[in-house]
Amino acid sequence: MPPKSPPERRDLFPGALEMMVLRILERQPMHGYALVQRIQAASDELLQVEEGSLYPALQRMLKEGWVQAAWGVSTTNRRIRVYSITKAGRARLASEITRFERMLKGIQLVLETELV
Repeated sequence: MPPKSPPERRDLFPGALEMMVLRILERQPMHGYALVQRIQAASDELLQVEEGSLYPALQRMLKEGWVQAAWGVSTTNRRIRVYSITKAGRARLASEITRFERMLKGIQLVLETELV
């Protein structure tokens, strides 16, 4: 099997990072670096999220009340901040998924339209 090419550096559409983070946290609380790794692995290495984008997004989500954070200790005995989704975060995730599905449907319709 040929080696995978490195992930493309591409901007995500507004709200995409938050939606992915909330979905992952819905399944399991996680620290920031683990979120970066999970997004990359779950996207089959197609998406690359820089920590410089993730941590400001997590701060915004904390401020909005979509996630909460608690200090914990890693397997290597280092202090880590573990994030988990809140009830408000679950509601936000549901609304973002609905919005995303509508947007995707619209894009698909445009792409499938025959040009005259």
